[in-house]
Amino acid sequence: MLNDPAKSVSPRPFLKWAGGKSQLIGQYIPFFPQEFNTYYEPFLGGGAVFFHLLPPAAVLSDINPELINVYCCVRDDVESLIELLALHQEKHDKDYYYWMRSQNYQTSLEKAARLIYLNKTCFNGLYRENSQGKFNVPMGKYKNPQICQPDLLRSVSEVLRSSKIQVSGFTEVLRWAKKDDFVYFDPPYYPISTTSNFTAYSRFAFTEVEQVKLKDVFVELTSKGVKVMLSNSDCEFIRELYRDFPSDEILATRAINSHGSKRGKIKELLVMNY
Repeated sequence: MLNDPAKSVSPRPFLKWAGGKSQLIGQYIPFFPQEFNTYYEPFLGGGAVFFHLLPPAAVLSDINPELINVYCCVRDDVESLIELLALHQEKHDKDYYYWMRSQNYQTSLEKAARLIYLNKTCFNGLYRENSQGKFNVPMGKYKNPQICQPDLLRSVSEVLRSSKIQVSGFTEVLRWAKKDDFVYFDPPYYPISTTSNFTAYSRFAFTEVEQVKLKDVFVELTSKGVKVMLSNSDCEFIRELYRDFPSDEILATRAINSHGSKRGKIKELLVMNY
């Protein structure tokens, strides 16, 4: 019932994620390097670029331990995870959502299933934590949320098996990336207005200081011969930071804003060192 063996599902992002790049991949394709060795994605999120490139060797990381736990569980024990998600699918309603949101599970699989469940049923698929690290997004208005997607999860599990997945900050890439590797940075974007000042998808804020530190990492990787691509807001601050590198404008759709009238097309910046 949960799985149709005749059905082939290509691996793709299985989480909805604020700032996810699935809709932008078509615009990114001309800018990806033609050849590289190991692929690194230090701000993993939904992993849209990874799932497009499907590199034979990858190091996927994020500072959010809950997110990394989900990827590890999908890779290492996808069948047990599917069983838990099927139970959540059966029980889902408003009361169950808020009960699940309040839970503090101890096992890796239970934590992973909880995050996927909340991600598929919360408002806009937005991952947000308060200062205590507790998920605090209200329930979304979905008629039939796809909480359990066995075929997709199995295909994702297959392609993740050749990847190293770890909790780490973006500066850690300096320890591992070598000449002719490829690093893609997709940090929380620099806010271009007070209403877009949303830089903390977790309790770890990404400040202006962090943006400058990221630029320094970009420069150091460049000096090592690593190929680097970065996406960020198209604004004076980011353009000035990366003024020594080629860049291109990307037209994106803004889905998260406190004012509905301000959601829509917006320019983003794609920066490269090659």
